[in-house]
Amino acid sequence: MSPQDISKEFQARRARIREEMGGPHRLERIRARNGWTIRDRIDTLFDPDSFTEIGTFARSSRPEDKDDTPGDGKIGGIGHVDGRPVCVVGDDVTVRHGSSSEVSSKRMDRIYKMAVENGHPFVYFVDTGGARLPDTLDSEGFSLVTPSIEISARGRAIPMAAAILGRSFGGSSFKSAMADFVVQTKGSCLAVTSPRVVEVAIGEIVGFEELGGVDVHDRITGQIDRVAEDENDAIELIKQWLGYMPANAWEVPARQEWDGDLGPDEAMYDLVPTRRTRGYDMRRILRSLTDDGEIFELKPNFGRSTITALGRIAGRTAGFVASNPMYYAGALTPESCDKDTAFVCQCDAFNIPLIFLQDVPGFLVGKKVEHDRVLSKAIMFQQALTHCQVPRITLVMRKAFGLAYFSLGGSNRLGANSMVAWPGAEIGFMDPQVGVNVVYADELKKAVDPDAERARLIGEWTVDTGPFGAAGIMEIDEVIDPAETRSWLRRHMDYLKIEAPPQGVRKPLAYWPTCY
Repeated sequence: MSPQDISKEFQARRARIREEMGGPHRLERIRARNGWTIRDRIDTLFDPDSFTEIGTFARSSRPEDKDDTPGDGKIGGIGHVDGRPVCVVGDDVTVRHGSSSEVSSKRMDRIYKMAVENGHPFVYFVDTGGARLPDTLDSEGFSLVTPSIEISARGRAIPMAAAILGRSFGGSSFKSAMADFVVQTKGSCLAVTSPRVVEVAIGEIVGFEELGGVDVHDRITGQIDRVAEDENDAIELIKQWLGYMPANAWEVPARQEWDGDLGPDEAMYDLVPTRRTRGYDMRRILRSLTDDGEIFELKPNFGRSTITALGRIAGRTAGFVASNPMYYAGALTPESCDKDTAFVCQCDAFNIPLIFLQDVPGFLVGKKVEHDRVLSKAIMFQQALTHCQVPRITLVMRKAFGLAYFSLGGSNRLGANSMVAWPGAEIGFMDPQVGVNVVYADELKKAVDPDAERARLIGEWTVDTGPFGAAGIMEIDEVIDPAETRSWLRRHMDYLKIEAPPQGVRKPLAYWPTCY
């Protein structure tokens, strides 16, 4: 054959693999229900004509399957997202339901390793029933799909995102748990194994939604970061998240152009009620502080007494951990500690400065939180902060009581780079109303006018808890007017030394578990 004929045959073979995938009949079934193939997902993620496939000619290592397993259930490569290189792997349901086998596992491991070696983010599109049967039933086959050390170790060298777009069981689910950002579409399922296996193994009958649907992971487990309406929404969320991230742990997020207002914002006076018992929308505060009023929230329906979100201040990416007075008055819970710890680890690994907005009455108390190991969760959160190396700013807005003050970014001695408070803030061991009732319970019973005496004592305690005492001994750097908050933060961001570690050096929190 001439070189031209060889080339034509090669191109036809390649085109057949990429266009027909697992077979026209399987593609027709997907199209009939308006579904997306993995190639549709990849094309939507990447900038036009930027995708370069890796492993096109991969196929099953089993002789009997090598002719009808194009790609072997996984498709991946590298392309550009908003002009930046990003590596991707996705499950191909047209080939053995996207199941994992020896060769497909090699393909994924190879592309992930390339991402780490070259410092590119990694995206995994999940839609598979897990390990391939019967390939992995015996010891030989099972040994060949051992998780790679590169993915298992993680170390947050690169940002990793996972999208749960169908049914995810087995190894794919475990890989998703390792990701820094997980989005799940409505109608999908993320679980260790399928409802059928659960029924056979332990006799429990459970549906897909109840086992691992979006509501389970959005509200109960916190296993995912966002819920997506559909595939297009899921991919858009991944793009948005990547936009806040650097390419790898040895870079800082790119600074955006910004020429906004540095003047005072008197609207801030009306956003926070002076009465500490009244709730308000902390998200309005966050939007008033960030460029263009944009925030990207993570785990919005899990651990709801705090808010974790990415945003930009004067063009620089920042991570926000903020009390949410609308839930438990902002008290820290085991779930919010888990969420906040994971967020601190992520921001530290990718060189994103942290801003804490405090309006916290303390830790939630009671039997349930004790049984949920609130002590351990609180200590882990505090330990994460002490190991954190990125700059941290803490603002006490209204109240900060008990050890929650320190756990939520309080105190220069625990590593906060800047501590500021509003003039009306209260800082102390306990809410004055609670403290007075505890300390003076007997005296109040004997008082001629208990209500008046309680009000007098609360007034004394409230004065003592004002921010000027702490500011007077330099435990707080500055007391600022609420209207100055935005301009103060924007100016202060320019003073911070935001830098990445030398190439190859990992921060302590990079090795903390990527899940909890």
